[in-house]
Amino acid sequence: MNEIGELKKENEKLRSELEKLKSEKERHKRGMAKKAGEGGIVARPPFGYKVVDGKLVKAENSQVVENIFLEFQGNEVSLNKLGKKYGFSVNGIKKILKNFSYLGKVKFAGVVYNGTHEPIVSSTLFNHVQDKLERLGIKS
Repeated sequence: MNEIGELKKENEKLRSELEKLKSEKERHKRGMAKKAGEGGIVARPPFGYKVVDGKLVKAENSQVVENIFLEFQGNEVSLNKLGKKYGFSVNGIKKILKNFSYLGKVKFAGVVYNGTHEPIVSSTLFNHVQDKLERLGIKS
């Protein structure tokens, strides 16, 4: 009987700790959503950007991102060839081509917000690339 009582106490303690962790996770997620809603960064900077004084700014390699978009949109070049040319995997190239950050946007939890950073590609170029990816049946 004593052993059962101790197990019940331990079980209750573990449940309480689990509830605290769930609450902390939700609080953290709300904070990240708030930051994204204000246009702030919520993850590491994407290729082509860097963080300076807490803000996302174009990095020296931002032109590479624009080149990848332009080459994919304008040529019949495969993701594999683009990846080899720029030192990325096929999945890495797909992530670049689908990343809303390059439009000056922030995506968090499936919602796209206006960012406070400068875009690397125009919305026209980005949308043409998305159309081509869809036409070719390329998914992330």
